[in-house]
Amino acid sequence: MTHTPAPSTPSTPAALAGVRVIEMGQLIAGPFCGKTLGEFGAEVIKIEAPGAGDPLRNWRLLKNGTSVWWQVQSRNKRSVALDLRQPEGQALARQLVAEADVLVENFRPGTLEGWGMSPAELHALNPGLIILRISGYGQTGPYRDLPGFGVIGEAMGGLRHLTAEPGRVPVRVGVSIGDTLAALHGAIGVLAALYHRRAHGGPGQVIDVALHEAVFNVMESLLPEYSAFGAVREAAGSALPGIAPSNAYPCQDGWVLVAGNGDSIFKRLMTAIGRNDLGSAPDLADNAGRVARVAEIDAAIGAWTAQRSVQAVTEALSAARVPAGKVYTAKDIAEDPHYRARDMILQQPTRDGYTVEVPGIVPKLSVTPGTVRSSAPHVGDDTDAVLGEMGLSDAQIATLRSKAIIQ
Repeated sequence: MTHTPAPSTPSTPAALAGVRVIEMGQLIAGPFCGKTLGEFGAEVIKIEAPGAGDPLRNWRLLKNGTSVWWQVQSRNKRSVALDLRQPEGQALARQLVAEADVLVENFRPGTLEGWGMSPAELHALNPGLIILRISGYGQTGPYRDLPGFGVIGEAMGGLRHLTAEPGRVPVRVGVSIGDTLAALHGAIGVLAALYHRRAHGGPGQVIDVALHEAVFNVMESLLPEYSAFGAVREAAGSALPGIAPSNAYPCQDGWVLVAGNGDSIFKRLMTAIGRNDLGSAPDLADNAGRVARVAEIDAAIGAWTAQRSVQAVTEALSAARVPAGKVYTAKDIAEDPHYRARDMILQQPTRDGYTVEVPGIVPKLSVTPGTVRSSAPHVGDDTDAVLGEMGLSDAQIATLRSKAIIQ
C-alpha cells in the first residue's frame, strides 16, 4: 500500500534518522515508546500477530472497523504480520532483530526467552542491540512473574491512593497514565543507550522498565516525607497539599483551576478578588502561613468565583497575572486557537479513506522537529516489502504465507 504523505517534511535529517526499531509489544506501553521514537525519525517495524493484529486496533471507538486511537499510536510504523509462536516466525524475527538498533517489547518476563530470543541470544547475533523491556514489575524481583497492567502499576506506585476526594474511593486517571509513563521512561532509556553506544563506543544493553517504578518515579516528595516524618500523604481531591492556594473552584457554569501559591501571585490574586485584608496579612506572606489558613483562603476564592462565569474569572485573573484556567473537554481542546497555533492538532489522513484530527508531536525541536511521515498501517501492510528487503524471494514469501507464518 502507498503510504500517506506526511503533513510536512523537514529540510534537515530527522533526529533519529537511520535508527531501526523493532516493536514487538502490543496495546499501550511498548507501542507508545515506538510511536515516540518514530515521530523523531526512527524506522519502526511493528511485528503483529496475523489475523486481528494488535488488540489496540479494536479498543474504544471504531471508525470503518478500526480504532481511531490506533491512528495515533501506530503512525510512522510499518506492520509485519508474523506468527511468533512458530519456529519459522521466530527465526524471521531474529533475522530482523539482527539488523536493528533497538528492540522494544512489553510482554510478561520470560516470553522472549521462550521464543529463543533472550538478551544473551540476541546480543550474540547483534552485540550493539538495545533491548527495551517494559513489564508490570520488572525482569527481576519476587513479583516479576505476576501479571501487571498500567492500572496496577498506578496503584503500586502510590498514585491511585492520592487520586480521590478525602475519604472516598480512589479513582483512576482517565487515561492509561501508568503505561504512558513507562513508555516515556523507556524512550529516555533508549536515547541514553543510543548516545552511549555512539559517543562512547559502548555495547548494546538491556533497559528494564517496570510500570510501577515509572509511576513511583514521579511521586515527588511522597517517600522522603514518610522517611523523614512518618507522614503518609493522603488524597486531597483537587487541592495540592502543602501548597496554597492551589485548587479547583466553582463558577456559575463550571469549574476553574487557580494556582495562586507564589508569594507575589497570592497578593495579586487577593487584590483581584477584593480581599486585600488577606493579601496584606503578615502571616500569609509565605506558603507556610497560607497552608495554615488554607480553608479560609479557599473559601474566599470560592465565594468570589461562585458569583461569576468561568470566562469572567479567567479573564480577570489573567489581567491580574494569576495562573488560572478552565477544565478543558475534548471539544474545548478542538476549538482552542492556541492548540492549533502550536500545531498540536493535526489533520491526519488514514488508510481507510478518511481524515481525522490527532494530537501533534511533543517535544518541539527547533532543528529536527518530529513529523508524521506515514499513516497507521493495516495488519501486515509491509510484510512483503520488509521480507523482501531481508533478501527473501517472492517464492519464499509465498511459502511462508501458505503456512500461515506471515500475513
